[in-house]
Amino acid sequence: MITKERSELTALAAGKQKENKRFFAQLKKKTPKGLDTLMADLHEAEFQKTDCLDCANCCKTTGPLFTQTDIKRLSKLFKLKPAQFIDAYLRVDEDNDYVLQSVPCPFLGSDNYCSVYEHRPKACREYPHTNQRKFQNRGPLNLKNVAICPAAYNIVEALKLKVDF
Repeated sequence: MITKERSELTALAAGKQKENKRFFAQLKKKTPKGLDTLMADLHEAEFQKTDCLDCANCCKTTGPLFTQTDIKRLSKLFKLKPAQFIDAYLRVDEDNDYVLQSVPCPFLGSDNYCSVYEHRPKACREYPHTNQRKFQNRGPLNLKNVAICPAAYNIVEALKLKVDF
């Protein structure tokens, strides 16, 4: 298991980037039987020992996509019209998606607690996406996440061992 230090994780992930690219390509080409179940088990085991509040790299370095449902929910929380919420917090990215204007996330406190946790965007609720079905179809996202999230890094390394990569 690695530490939460962003610089250490970035270096480790960079050193494994070519290997991980090959691994994710192989996973997509020849998906192991029961991968969804295996990923759910690895995810659960990792998050029994990982506390996101110790790290919050995801909130400090990346911004989630905001769906229309997310925008409506958070606008209601802040007692704003959706357009006002968008103006205050979001921008449209190159893929025409709503994302945060800047990082770290404006809803992240100095204690790594999320001030909108119960209302957070779907992308935040699902992060690091290691227990989502069809993990093998998210190679580029997984490659990015192992450089941000220590838990994702550990889960992918455990998966490599399980599938004899």
